Amino acid sequence: MVMPREAIKKLYYSIGEVSEATDLKQYVLRYWESEFPQLSPAKNRAGNRTYREKDIELVHFIKTLLYEKKYTIEGARQKLKELQENGQALNISSLDEPVVVPSPAALAPKPVETPVSAAPSVKSSGLDADRYRTFLQNLRTQLKELVDLIDS
Repeated sequence: MVMPREAIKKLYYSIGEVSEATDLKQYVLRYWESEFPQLSPAKNRAGNRTYREKDIELVHFIKTLLYEKKYTIEGARQKLKELQENGQALNISSLDEPVVVPSPAALAPKPVETPVSAAPSVKSSGLDADRYRTFLQNLRTQLKELVDLIDS
C-alpha cells in the first residue's frame, strides 16, 4: 500500500517511509545516494538514514528525471548540477526546455582558407566524413535504445 505523500508530516522520515511514499525500493534510494551528491540524508546515532522533506522532494525530482523524462543517471546528475548552479528550483517546469539537436551542417568543420599549395589532401578531408559517420552511428544507437524503451 502506497501512502500519499501528504499523509506523512514530520521532521524526519526513515528510508522505509520514504521508500513507501515514493514507491521506490530502499536499495534504489541507497544507490541514488552514491550517484547524486545532492542526495545525502543525515544519519542518526544508530546509523539509520533520516530524510527531511527537502530530501524527499529531491528523490521525487530524480525519479521524474529518470523514469518520466528518461534521463540517464549521468544526464540527471548534470541536469541537477546545472539547475543548482543557475539557482533554479528543482521542479518539473524547469525541465520543459526544448531539446536542441545539432544539424549536420553545424557538425561539419568550418572550411579553412589555405593557399592552393597547402590544400588538404583527399585522405585528410576523409577524417571529417569519418567524424560525421561516427556521430551518425552513435545517434542511430541512441535512437534504437529509445525505441526499445518506448516498446518495453
